[in-house]
Amino acid sequence: MYRRFGEVDAAGTSPLYARVAIALSGSDEALRAIGTVPARRRHPAVVLAALHDLALAGRAPAFAAACAAADGDAAAGAAIDTLLRMTDSVVAIAVRRQPQSFQTRCCAVLYPAIAEAARRVGADAVGLIDVGRSAGLNLHVDRVGVTYSDGRSLGDPSSPVQLSSSIVGDRPVPAQAVPEVVARVGVDVDPVDVTDPDDARWLRACLPPDQPERLAALEAELALAATAPPLLLRGDAVAVLPDAVARVPADALPVVTTTWALSRVPLEDRLRFLHRLDDAAAGRAVAWVSAEGVGVAPAIPTLGDRRASGHSTIGLAVFDGSALRAEAIGRCWSRGRMLAWLADPERSPGTSATGSPATAVPSTDGERSDRTGR
Repeated sequence: MYRRFGEVDAAGTSPLYARVAIALSGSDEALRAIGTVPARRRHPAVVLAALHDLALAGRAPAFAAACAAADGDAAAGAAIDTLLRMTDSVVAIAVRRQPQSFQTRCCAVLYPAIAEAARRVGADAVGLIDVGRSAGLNLHVDRVGVTYSDGRSLGDPSSPVQLSSSIVGDRPVPAQAVPEVVARVGVDVDPVDVTDPDDARWLRACLPPDQPERLAALEAELALAATAPPLLLRGDAVAVLPDAVARVPADALPVVTTTWALSRVPLEDRLRFLHRLDDAAAGRAVAWVSAEGVGVAPAIPTLGDRRASGHSTIGLAVFDGSALRAEAIGRCWSRGRMLAWLADPERSPGTSATGSPATAVPSTDGERSDRTGR
């Protein structure tokens, strides 16, 4: 695993981590130390981030110095030494922490989708609820600027965080703006608070130290997010979602977002998540915007695309009373670097993707049911 990570995964992105991973793979002592990490936490990205976290905390000065100098050989030796001397600390970090990525580019996908959700419901204000990415910029999508390859721009042109995305096909993203955001709620089993020094350090630790451009972008994103910290709710999304929706004022549309978060949970739990959204809409409209692999988000059409096809589906589901209107409104590649918008801007907000007034919510046993017949 470590040799492949060094020779394939990190080879083109982080020469320093490539060298460190290959060195770890060739050290029997290092591999025995890594073997004390629980099996699901032994991935190189996790262990290397744990070592980097120790360096950033001042607890592994030799590894920190080698990383600062971008000296792969010195970093390899210092990483092995740190791992052997501080095995218990590395294990503790790897067990406690989830690998994190501040995926800003997905805002290029989320911005038009959230604006479209508000348009269809006729909402003048929204409350954003992000599931599984509580530290990311998803909750600040209205505060970034996005420029598309066709020249269209959305968001805040004066924001310190500026993104770009290439349009695929001839249909532009809609021009409407995200309405006022009156609530920002993050839901995660291990929420990361960007205002907490240890949490912020962990986000930095998840970046290879020889990627200064990504680090500079991360610092801008952290600074922006820290100016309006969201409410963070700890727990499983199925259990916490009702509380999250309740935090959104009654005159605003709750918009739940998931970005490449559902593939990590079994289908049965994804269906429970869908039903929980349906329950939350008993007394108000609720929207769900998703960017997930083909076939991962339940109720979102696949458009005939194959799983593992190299792109993701952008889904929009609106739960309103007893109706569910679910549609695939786009495709994206590389977490938002490329975007194909599919939704028909002339389509009435009151019809579903198939033109029918409502779609039933799939039940956990594979049959279809409504709110009263589950």
